[in-house]
Amino acid sequence: MTIPTDPAQLSERISGAEQAVMEALWTRAPLTAAEVADAVGEEQGWSLATVKTLLSRLVGKNAIAAEPDGRRFLYSPLLARADFVGQESRRLVDRLFGGRAASLVAHLAEAEALTERDLAEIETLLKELRK
Repeated sequence: MTIPTDPAQLSERISGAEQAVMEALWTRAPLTAAEVADAVGEEQGWSLATVKTLLSRLVGKNAIAAEPDGRRFLYSPLLARADFVGQESRRLVDRLFGGRAASLVAHLAEAEALTERDLAEIETLLKELRK
């Protein structure tokens, strides 16, 4: 099985429902379908069949691997969470802010959505990036 090292190699974008499954796998893997259902099914109102459908879709997108374990499968992420977050962040900035991250930060500042702690973290990050 080829492991996608670049999130762009995913065959399709991961949906919000699929992301909930991915979050469970990023937290603890490998997991069986029943364990994933236990982790996210009740909160989402999903049956085991729904979770299995989502797992199947994620396998088809090369986001997770399914390894046989007797009569069941163990699922593990092939896509790192950091890579997914980077891909989705870039997509957001491109779609809503014309590819300019500064416009996103400006929007958050204007909407008073940044706390003093957020501002301090951004300042620290900028200082590190300028080195």
